[in-house]
Amino acid sequence: MSDNFSDDFLIKGNVSIKNSETKYKGQLTEQDGEKILAQEKVQLRKLQEKLYADGSKSLLIILQAMDAAGKDSLIEHVFGGVNPQGCEVTSFKTPNSSEYAHDFLWRQAVALPEKGKIGIFNRSHYESVLVCKVHPEYNLSEKVWKNTEEFDEQFWKKRYKSIRNFEKHLSQNGTTIIKIFLNISPKEQKKRLLDRINEEDKNWKFSLGDMPERALWDQYMKVYEEAINKTSKDHAPWFAIPADDKWFARVAAIQIIIDALEKMNLQYPEMSEEELKGLQGAKKQLESE
Repeated sequence: MSDNFSDDFLIKGNVSIKNSETKYKGQLTEQDGEKILAQEKVQLRKLQEKLYADGSKSLLIILQAMDAAGKDSLIEHVFGGVNPQGCEVTSFKTPNSSEYAHDFLWRQAVALPEKGKIGIFNRSHYESVLVCKVHPEYNLSEKVWKNTEEFDEQFWKKRYKSIRNFEKHLSQNGTTIIKIFLNISPKEQKKRLLDRINEEDKNWKFSLGDMPERALWDQYMKVYEEAINKTSKDHAPWFAIPADDKWFARVAAIQIIIDALEKMNLQYPEMSEEELKGLQGAKKQLESE
């Protein structure tokens, strides 16, 4: 692909979110970016069909970001052209009582994509080491621990280890994993939140709960950085995409996804000689009708 940005945002070693770009500063224009996105959506559709036909592998895409970073619109614009039968989006909200009655990875495990399909997690098991690390009292709902004093350094080490083991198991059993962090600046988030308030047709997107979380921005950046650095592996890499420009985040994301699918070496099923003879027989029968 020309103008391929997929390797530019791959996390190699430890990332410093503070020193990571939130805005695209290259030469590509938004108009050209939209043309590239349209072309690559066609390619994504072809690769999705091949993934489905191959039937031996699956793709899991994990999207994490602060509020208003553009996860929903990215899903809409990147996957708008794929066959919905082969792609499923799961948005993870606050766990309900049934989900809290299981281990913290359970609800993600039951939502994993089948072989031949693409699964998109809008938020994920990482919430357990992000929002739950900023608000450790949330972990008490799991009913395993008695007080927040138990959530010490060892507790979080075990959580990261559980996540790494979970993702390694998936990768060893046919699932390719892509983890994307949409890196938005507090200035851009402020603009988007104000847009949600000022534009009537966007009012429904605004949540008063976004405000207290915004006040904890520095804490969130710290836990994001820790989570990414503790869990970015060759078999489950993290990508930190500048997200202040939505159009660019979409171009970078679709390139990352296409590259991952191309690396799977997907194949259409080969037909046996007997099956090929059957096709010719069916052809003759249809043509003679």
